[in-house]
Amino acid sequence: MRHTLVMLMSTSDNNLALAAAGGDAAAFSALLERHYDRLFRLCFRLTGAQAEAEDLTQDICAALPAKLQHYRGEAAITTWLYRVAVNAAHDRRRRQASHQKAATGWGDWEINRQAANAEAAEAVDWLTQAMRALPADLRDTLALVLDDVTHREAGEILGVSEGTISWRISEAKKQLAQMRQTEETQ
Repeated sequence: MRHTLVMLMSTSDNNLALAAAGGDAAAFSALLERHYDRLFRLCFRLTGAQAEAEDLTQDICAALPAKLQHYRGEAAITTWLYRVAVNAAHDRRRRQASHQKAATGWGDWEINRQAANAEAAEAVDWLTQAMRALPADLRDTLALVLDDVTHREAGEILGVSEGTISWRISEAKKQLAQMRQTEETQ
């Protein structure tokens, strides 16, 4: 084991990279051990924030085995690693910009959604209050129909004809409209 470690430590970066590209885990580990700090420093300079640099470095290290399969030894491994890091930083910035662009407007949407919900709740509160002022037969009929009971079913429940239910709904609407108009003029 010690002999393998000494041998890996004396192996050139390019040979380690080529061996790692071929699936040699020990070569990959030795290569990372040699260049991790340098890679992190570059990521820190590219991002300007430690947490983001740590994330970027980890993302690069996770993707490195697949990327090393394309390494041909034509450039120094440090040059190649820097290129990988710069490309990864660009990709990250593009994703963040796309995410921010996609997120733009969601705050406005949420504000509008909450305003619409508040308006709907206010309308329901008004209707609930106003229904209390209706005669019992109109209030009962309207409550059933608002609860998605059909006119036929409401007629069966209340023991009246379907036509009576329709008339009651019409009468309830008229009375509610009059209440609303009276409130608005006061």
